[in-house]
Amino acid sequence: MAQEKLIIFDTTMRDGEQSPGASMSKEEKLRIARQLERMRVDVIEAGFPASSDGDFDSVQAVARAIKDSTICGLARANEKDVRRCGEAIRVARSPRLHTFIATSNIHMEKKLRMEPSQVIDQAVRSVTWARDYTDNIEFSPEDAGRSDIDFLCRIIEQVIKAGATTINVPDTVGYTLPEQFGGLIKTLRERIPNSDKAVWSVHCHNDLGLAVANSLAAVMNGARQVECTINGLGERAGNASLEEIVMAVRTRQDIFTCDTNIDATQIVPASKLVSGITGYPVQPNKAVVGANAFAHESGIHQDGVLKHRETYEIMSAESVGWATNRLTLGKLSGRSAFKSRLQELGIELPSEEALNAAFKRFKDLADKKREILDEDLQALISEEGIDHVENQHWRLVSLTAHSETGEQPYAKMVVSEAGKERACDAQGSGPVDAAFKALESVANSGASLLLYSVNNITSGTDSQGEVTVRLSKEGRIVNGQGADTDIVVASAKAYINALNKLHSKAERVNPQV
Repeated sequence: MAQEKLIIFDTTMRDGEQSPGASMSKEEKLRIARQLERMRVDVIEAGFPASSDGDFDSVQAVARAIKDSTICGLARANEKDVRRCGEAIRVARSPRLHTFIATSNIHMEKKLRMEPSQVIDQAVRSVTWARDYTDNIEFSPEDAGRSDIDFLCRIIEQVIKAGATTINVPDTVGYTLPEQFGGLIKTLRERIPNSDKAVWSVHCHNDLGLAVANSLAAVMNGARQVECTINGLGERAGNASLEEIVMAVRTRQDIFTCDTNIDATQIVPASKLVSGITGYPVQPNKAVVGANAFAHESGIHQDGVLKHRETYEIMSAESVGWATNRLTLGKLSGRSAFKSRLQELGIELPSEEALNAAFKRFKDLADKKREILDEDLQALISEEGIDHVENQHWRLVSLTAHSETGEQPYAKMVVSEAGKERACDAQGSGPVDAAFKALESVANSGASLLLYSVNNITSGTDSQGEVTVRLSKEGRIVNGQGADTDIVVASAKAYINALNKLHSKAERVNPQV
């Protein structure tokens, strides 16, 4: 019997973007989309077009640029949302429209304030509107995990009859357990008369740490699409991790009767790209993509792996992209080699001027760091994007920081505010604290610092440090990023990047807020 296909639906740029501070620019979404296409993701959910003009433009740009993956947009079950979404995705070679409405009693009563019969009517109308744009229509009964099973059967039967070709069952609040959720999928497929007319999908959240387990239980019970994100990114505790779903199914082919088309060697590059763009670092012990995922400390484990890898490794590091796609560039590397490697990494700069600026930054880095690896290039291009933030207000000109045992650390800086240079200085508990206080002495942003995180981009003492700063002001949350071999400079860059995002009116707010 031929092996069935498991469709991978990536929602990093939609649900993943709902993580606080993870909002992405159009250019950043394009970079992620190209990497997902390179990884052979089947369906890319590019955004929520009705949420803002910026997100509409981003979804449309991704729909135009991507040829080998289906491009999907999300819409609430109302005519305005559906038609806005339809206009954004209709330019795609392979478009999909994904519409949803809540079906649990608590959501219908407290949020929608609608009767169950009204919810069914609205869902059917939304699918009918979607058919004006595409025949590839997905419907989700939001909070299905807490919905009445009889009502779920009624509404799903009607939307399939109206033209929905994919039925996605979300565990919206991460409430269900694997046996329960797998049983839900099995029951729906058995009880709904026209269930065979649609592909069954699942979208699980990780509030109880069970998103991957619930998704796999659903696959065992007939689901043939899994909605997931790179690194498990997403609101609250996140979504099911794409890398864990893909490798669990592939590693346990003795259990699963399906497999994905994913090029797993692109998983680690995708993980690093998304982490760099969103500012959400990957924990070292994260499955598949964590820095320690293939590290062995125990002497017994080390001995076993050296004798035969499969004694303690159920998959190889190389199979998911570790130690692959790595190129060593240096200070003698030319512009052609630099440009060629960017192209191999799927990085397209918007102009010759941007390429020249990036190459200059590369040369500056090569003077400080002997070997430039792919991870450095990704960070360098992210930094290039930072320097070209639309309507950039603040820019770092120079920084002097001093730290000495027994003395009060201080920082002296020159920053450019709307093109005018301003000097500032401050003391602090350390040089980073002093730098932030100096910046606030001129910015007076009134923002609260929610997160300060430092990660090394590559190994070695000459590695660039990548700093993430998360600021909050009046309910608005933004991430700022900076990279440099000097961690104090990287910290100042990250703080300035966050200040620019707070200042920019173009930075959109989480569409669900």
